[in-house]
Amino acid sequence: GTVQKVLGGITKSPRYETLKALEQALRPIEDDWYYYDWKRDASVRETLTYAGKKQGMYTVEDYYVLSENERMELIDGVIYDLGAPTDKHQIIRDEIFAGFRDYIRKKKGKCVTITSPIDVQLDCDNRTMVQPDVVIVCDRNKFQKGRIFGAPDLVVEVLSDSTRKKDIVIKGSKYCDAGVIEYWIVDPKKKRVQVYRFEEDYAPTIYTFADKVPVGIWNNECEVDFSEIYGIAI
Repeated sequence: GTVQKVLGGITKSPRYETLKALEQALRPIEDDWYYYDWKRDASVRETLTYAGKKQGMYTVEDYYVLSENERMELIDGVIYDLGAPTDKHQIIRDEIFAGFRDYIRKKKGKCVTITSPIDVQLDCDNRTMVQPDVVIVCDRNKFQKGRIFGAPDLVVEVLSDSTRKKDIVIKGSKYCDAGVIEYWIVDPKKKRVQVYRFEEDYAPTIYTFADKVPVGIWNNECEVDFSEIYGIAI
């Protein structure tokens, strides 16, 4: 009955909790993503409404209003709830960041690495604002008005149950199209890292949490030791 009322437009402004429950019910997690075709549009666009506005119609201005009380992302006009990360998620994120930061300091490089929360206006439009877990940005002109304007050079997303499909399918496709050079998908549950180098090949290189993962944008000179990270995070 709730589904019929919401999708049929009888309930004009359903509660946010209702929308999230419907999203989980109608969008099952996909796990066969190892060689996903990033050029294929596999994102699912909701037809629900929130605060009187239809999903797909939200703007950056709406994002800033709604995100005052909740952690959210805006992708092609659709609002997604991020929720709070777990302790393991944060440890993994911070250790990856530390590896990048230490290399930049050692080389006295011009690149900057930042962890979430940081707003990234990925497409330089008013319909998308994402918050990757870790980014590397080598063009400092992309830092504008407290956010990153345009595609970072490297993006890392640490998967969680609530963001798994979005990070793998929807955001992966967006990063590819926006011009991100390298994309790491870190899966703590399966203890592996998928590394996409979009300028070279759309098939990923698969690493485990026993491996050292090289950073392609730095000619593989920097490596992140996931065996050490896993030892800290467990």
